[in-house]
Amino acid sequence: MPPNNPAMGPNERDEALARAAFAIQHDMPADAERIASDILKVNAGHREAAKILGSALMMLGRPREAIAPLEKVARSSGDPECETQLAIGLRQSGRAEDAVPWLKRAIKRAPPFPAAFRELGFVLKSLHRYGEAIEVLGRGVAAAPMVPDLWVELGSVHHANNDRVKAAEAYRRALSINPGHGGAIHGLGTALMDQRQYAEAADLYRRVVAESPGDVDARISLGNCLLARGEADTAFACLRAASAKSPAHYNTALKLAVSSARGRFWLRPSAARNFFKGGNG
Repeated sequence: MPPNNPAMGPNERDEALARAAFAIQHDMPADAERIASDILKVNAGHREAAKILGSALMMLGRPREAIAPLEKVARSSGDPECETQLAIGLRQSGRAEDAVPWLKRAIKRAPPFPAAFRELGFVLKSLHRYGEAIEVLGRGVAAAPMVPDLWVELGSVHHANNDRVKAAEAYRRALSINPGHGGAIHGLGTALMDQRQYAEAADLYRRVVAESPGDVDARISLGNCLLARGEADTAFACLRAASAKSPAHYNTALKLAVSSARGRFWLRPSAARNFFKGGNG
Protein backbone atom coordinates (compact mmCIF):
# COMPACT_ATOMS: atom_id res chain seq x y z
CA MET A 1 0.00 0.00 0.00
CA PRO A 2 1.54 3.37 -0.92
CA PRO A 3 2.68 5.57 1.99
CA ASN A 4 0.30 8.43 1.16
CA ASN A 5 -2.88 6.38 1.06
CA PRO A 6 -5.84 8.79 0.90
CA ALA A 7 -7.51 6.75 3.64
CA MET A 8 -5.19 8.51 6.12
CA GLY A 9 -3.54 11.80 5.28
CA PRO A 10 -0.47 13.23 7.04
CA ASN A 11 -2.50 15.23 9.55
CA GLU A 12 -4.65 12.23 10.37
CA ARG A 13 -1.53 10.12 10.85
CA ASP A 14 -0.09 12.69 13.25
CA GLU A 15 -3.33 12.77 15.22
CA ALA A 16 -3.48 8.98 15.28
CA LEU A 17 0.13 8.80 16.43
CA ALA A 18 -0.63 11.22 19.28
CA ARG A 19 -3.58 9.06 20.33
CA ALA A 20 -1.40 5.94 20.24
CA ALA A 21 1.27 7.62 22.37
CA PHE A 22 -1.42 8.79 24.81
CA ALA A 23 -2.74 5.23 25.04
CA ILE A 24 0.73 3.92 25.90
CA GLN A 25 1.26 6.58 28.54
CA HIS A 26 -2.10 5.84 30.14
CA ASP A 27 -1.76 2.04 30.22
CA MET A 28 -4.14 1.30 27.34
CA PRO A 29 -1.92 -0.99 25.24
CA ALA A 30 -4.78 -2.61 23.29
CA ASP A 31 -5.83 0.82 21.97
CA ALA A 32 -2.21 1.69 21.19
CA GLU A 33 -1.75 -1.58 19.29
CA ARG A 34 -4.85 -0.97 17.17
CA ILE A 35 -3.97 2.63 16.31
CA ALA A 36 -0.30 1.92 15.58
CA SER A 37 -1.25 -1.05 13.40
CA ASP A 38 -3.60 1.19 11.39
CA ILE A 39 -0.80 3.70 10.83
CA LEU A 40 1.59 0.96 9.71
CA LYS A 41 -0.96 -0.32 7.19
CA VAL A 42 -0.70 3.09 5.53
CA ASN A 43 3.01 3.67 6.09
CA ALA A 44 4.89 0.46 6.81
CA GLY A 45 8.12 2.35 7.47
CA HIS A 46 6.78 4.70 10.14
CA ARG A 47 9.35 4.35 12.93
CA GLU A 48 7.40 5.90 15.77
CA ALA A 49 4.31 3.83 15.00
CA ALA A 50 6.45 0.67 14.91
CA LYS A 51 8.03 1.60 18.23
CA ILE A 52 4.62 2.21 19.80
CA LEU A 53 3.34 -1.08 18.39
CA GLY A 54 6.29 -2.93 19.90
CA SER A 55 5.76 -1.20 23.25
CA ALA A 56 2.07 -2.08 23.22
CA LEU A 57 2.77 -5.72 22.44
CA MET A 58 5.29 -5.87 25.28
CA MET A 59 2.74 -4.40 27.68
CA LEU A 60 0.22 -6.99 26.48
CA GLY A 61 2.64 -9.79 27.32
CA ARG A 62 3.36 -10.71 23.70
CA PRO A 63 7.16 -10.25 23.48
CA ARG A 64 7.66 -12.58 20.50
CA GLU A 65 5.33 -10.43 18.38
CA ALA A 66 7.02 -7.27 19.60
CA ILE A 67 10.46 -8.30 18.33
CA ALA A 68 9.86 -7.62 14.62
CA PRO A 69 8.61 -4.01 14.89
CA LEU A 70 11.14 -3.12 17.56
CA GLU A 71 14.03 -4.64 15.60
CA LYS A 72 13.03 -2.69 12.49
CA VAL A 73 13.25 0.56 14.44
CA ALA A 74 16.38 -0.41 16.38
CA ARG A 75 18.31 -1.24 13.21
CA SER A 76 17.71 2.16 11.69
CA SER A 77 17.34 4.63 14.54
CA GLY A 78 20.11 4.15 17.11
CA ASP A 79 17.47 4.67 19.79
CA PRO A 80 18.74 3.16 23.10
CA GLU A 81 15.22 2.93 24.52
CA CYS A 82 14.09 0.87 21.53
CA GLU A 83 17.26 -1.25 21.63
CA THR A 84 16.68 -1.95 25.32
CA GLN A 85 13.02 -2.81 24.81
CA LEU A 86 13.96 -5.12 21.95
CA ALA A 87 16.49 -6.83 24.22
CA ILE A 88 13.84 -7.31 26.90
CA GLY A 89 11.55 -8.84 24.30
CA LEU A 90 14.31 -11.22 23.21
CA ARG A 91 15.06 -12.20 26.80
CA GLN A 92 11.42 -12.78 27.59
CA SER A 93 11.18 -14.92 24.47
CA GLY A 94 13.98 -17.17 25.69
CA ARG A 95 16.71 -15.54 23.61
CA ALA A 96 18.89 -13.96 26.28
CA GLU A 97 22.11 -14.43 24.29
CA ASP A 98 20.60 -12.53 21.35
CA ALA A 99 19.73 -9.66 23.67
CA VAL A 100 23.35 -9.02 24.68
CA PRO A 101 24.60 -7.40 21.41
CA TRP A 102 21.67 -4.99 21.34
CA LEU A 103 22.30 -3.94 24.92
CA LYS A 104 26.01 -3.49 24.26
CA ARG A 105 24.99 -1.07 21.51
CA ALA A 106 22.54 0.71 23.79
CA ILE A 107 25.05 1.36 26.61
CA LYS A 108 27.35 3.14 24.15
CA ARG A 109 24.78 5.83 23.37
CA ALA A 110 25.11 9.39 24.61
CA PRO A 111 23.68 10.56 26.88
CA PRO A 112 23.82 7.33 28.89
CA PHE A 113 20.60 5.32 29.07
CA PRO A 114 20.56 3.77 32.58
CA ALA A 115 17.90 1.17 31.79
CA ALA A 116 20.21 -0.38 29.19
CA PHE A 117 22.99 -0.88 31.77
CA ARG A 118 20.51 -2.39 34.22
CA GLU A 119 19.04 -4.78 31.66
CA LEU A 120 22.46 -5.87 30.39
CA GLY A 121 23.57 -6.54 33.96
CA PHE A 122 20.41 -8.55 34.55
CA VAL A 123 20.83 -10.57 31.35
CA LEU A 124 24.51 -11.31 32.03
CA LYS A 125 23.60 -12.39 35.58
CA SER A 126 20.96 -14.75 34.17
CA LEU A 127 23.68 -16.23 31.97
CA HIS A 128 25.94 -16.63 35.04
CA ARG A 129 28.46 -14.20 33.55
CA TYR A 130 28.88 -12.42 36.85
CA GLY A 131 32.22 -10.74 36.19
CA GLU A 132 30.90 -9.12 33.01
CA ALA A 133 27.70 -8.09 34.76
CA ILE A 134 29.62 -6.41 37.59
CA GLU A 135 31.82 -4.56 35.09
CA VAL A 136 28.83 -3.31 33.09
CA LEU A 137 26.89 -2.21 36.15
CA GLY A 138 30.02 -0.54 37.52
CA ARG A 139 30.10 1.55 34.37
CA GLY A 140 26.41 2.18 34.77
CA VAL A 141 26.63 3.53 38.31
CA ALA A 142 29.62 5.65 37.28
CA ALA A 143 27.55 7.18 34.45
CA ALA A 144 24.35 7.52 36.48
CA PRO A 145 25.23 7.32 40.20
CA MET A 146 21.84 8.60 41.39
CA VAL A 147 19.77 5.83 39.77
CA PRO A 148 18.98 3.42 42.63
CA ASP A 149 17.87 0.56 40.34
CA LEU A 150 21.42 0.29 39.02
CA TRP A 151 22.79 -0.12 42.55
CA VAL A 152 20.11 -2.68 43.37
CA GLU A 153 20.97 -4.73 40.29
CA LEU A 154 24.67 -4.49 41.16
CA GLY A 155 23.84 -5.74 44.65
CA SER A 156 21.84 -8.59 43.15
CA VAL A 157 24.77 -9.67 40.97
CA HIS A 158 27.20 -9.56 43.91
CA HIS A 159 24.68 -11.60 45.89
CA ALA A 160 24.41 -14.18 43.11
CA ASN A 161 28.20 -14.27 43.05
CA ASN A 162 28.23 -15.05 46.80
CA ASP A 163 29.78 -11.72 47.82
CA ARG A 164 27.34 -10.66 50.53
CA VAL A 165 29.51 -7.79 51.77
CA LYS A 166 29.63 -6.02 48.41
CA ALA A 167 25.96 -6.85 47.87
CA ALA A 168 25.08 -5.12 51.13
CA GLU A 169 27.21 -2.10 50.19
CA ALA A 170 25.39 -1.72 46.88
CA TYR A 171 21.95 -2.08 48.50
CA ARG A 172 22.90 0.50 51.12
CA ARG A 173 23.95 2.90 48.38
CA ALA A 174 20.55 2.46 46.72
CA LEU A 175 18.81 3.17 50.02
CA SER A 176 20.87 6.31 50.52
CA ILE A 177 19.29 7.58 47.29
CA ASN A 178 15.79 6.20 47.87
CA PRO A 179 15.17 5.07 51.46
CA GLY A 180 11.91 3.39 50.48
CA HIS A 181 13.20 1.32 47.57
CA GLY A 182 11.58 -2.09 48.04
CA GLY A 183 14.16 -4.05 46.07
CA ALA A 184 17.02 -2.49 48.04
CA ILE A 185 15.32 -3.12 51.38
CA HIS A 186 14.60 -6.77 50.69
CA GLY A 187 18.02 -7.27 49.08
CA LEU A 188 19.85 -5.75 52.04
CA GLY A 189 17.74 -7.74 54.49
CA THR A 190 18.59 -10.99 52.71
CA ALA A 191 22.29 -10.09 52.55
CA LEU A 192 22.31 -9.31 56.28
CA MET A 193 20.55 -12.57 57.11
CA ASP A 194 23.08 -14.48 55.03
CA GLN A 195 25.78 -12.87 57.18
CA ARG A 196 23.80 -13.78 60.33
CA GLN A 197 23.31 -10.12 61.15
CA TYR A 198 19.76 -10.90 62.26
CA ALA A 199 19.26 -7.93 64.58
CA GLU A 200 19.93 -5.35 61.86
CA ALA A 201 17.89 -7.32 59.34
CA ALA A 202 14.98 -7.52 61.77
CA ASP A 203 15.11 -3.76 62.38
CA LEU A 204 15.03 -3.21 58.63
CA TYR A 205 11.97 -5.42 58.16
CA ARG A 206 10.21 -3.91 61.20
CA ARG A 207 10.51 -0.52 59.53
CA VAL A 208 9.03 -1.89 56.31
CA VAL A 209 6.12 -3.52 58.13
CA ALA A 210 5.45 -0.31 60.08
CA GLU A 211 5.44 1.80 56.92
CA SER A 212 3.78 -0.78 54.64
CA PRO A 213 1.55 -3.12 56.68
CA GLY A 214 0.48 -4.90 53.51
CA ASP A 215 4.01 -6.02 52.62
CA VAL A 216 3.60 -9.74 53.34
CA ASP A 217 7.10 -10.64 52.15
CA ALA A 218 8.55 -8.28 54.75
CA ARG A 219 6.46 -9.93 57.48
CA ILE A 220 7.66 -13.36 56.39
CA SER A 221 11.28 -12.19 56.40
CA LEU A 222 10.85 -10.55 59.80
CA GLY A 223 9.45 -13.79 61.17
CA ASN A 224 12.43 -15.66 59.76
CA CYS A 225 14.86 -13.21 61.40
CA LEU A 226 13.11 -13.48 64.73
CA LEU A 227 13.16 -17.27 64.61
CA ALA A 228 16.90 -17.14 63.99
CA ARG A 229 17.25 -14.83 67.03
CA GLY A 230 15.28 -17.23 69.21
CA GLU A 231 12.27 -14.90 69.56
CA ALA A 232 9.86 -17.68 68.69
CA ASP A 233 6.61 -16.21 70.04
CA THR A 234 7.05 -12.91 68.22
CA ALA A 235 8.19 -14.77 65.11
CA PHE A 236 5.10 -16.96 65.06
CA ALA A 237 2.91 -13.88 65.49
CA CYS A 238 4.57 -12.40 62.38
CA LEU A 239 4.10 -15.57 60.37
CA ARG A 240 0.48 -15.84 61.48
CA ALA A 241 -0.15 -12.24 60.42
CA ALA A 242 1.49 -12.86 57.07
CA SER A 243 -0.55 -15.96 56.30
CA ALA A 244 -3.73 -14.18 57.44
CA LYS A 245 -3.09 -11.27 55.09
CA SER A 246 -2.15 -13.54 52.20
CA PRO A 247 -3.29 -17.19 52.30
CA ALA A 248 -0.98 -17.79 49.32
CA HIS A 249 1.94 -17.32 51.75
CA TYR A 250 0.68 -20.00 54.16
CA ASN A 251 3.01 -22.71 52.83
CA THR A 252 6.03 -20.39 53.10
CA ALA A 253 5.14 -19.47 56.67
CA LEU A 254 4.57 -23.11 57.58
CA LYS A 255 7.89 -24.17 56.04
CA LEU A 256 9.76 -21.55 58.08
CA ALA A 257 7.96 -22.51 61.25
CA VAL A 258 8.79 -26.20 60.78
CA SER A 259 12.32 -25.94 59.37
CA SER A 260 13.73 -23.46 61.88
CA ALA A 261 15.91 -24.85 64.64
CA ARG A 262 13.58 -23.03 67.05
CA GLY A 263 10.45 -23.84 65.11
CA ARG A 264 7.49 -26.11 65.76
CA PHE A 265 6.25 -29.37 64.34
CA TRP A 266 2.69 -30.59 63.90
CA LEU A 267 1.72 -34.21 63.32
CA ARG A 268 -1.55 -33.25 61.66
CA PRO A 269 -1.92 -30.61 58.90
CA SER A 270 -5.17 -29.50 60.52
CA ALA A 271 -3.28 -28.66 63.72
CA ALA A 272 -0.85 -26.47 61.79
CA ARG A 273 -3.69 -24.68 60.01
CA ASN A 274 -5.44 -24.13 63.33
CA PHE A 275 -2.27 -22.67 64.82
CA PHE A 276 -1.81 -20.20 61.96
CA LYS A 277 -5.44 -19.17 62.28
CA GLY A 278 -4.81 -18.20 65.86
CA GLY A 279 -5.64 -21.41 67.66
CA ASN A 280 -3.42 -23.32 70.03
CA GLY A 281 -2.36 -25.94 67.45
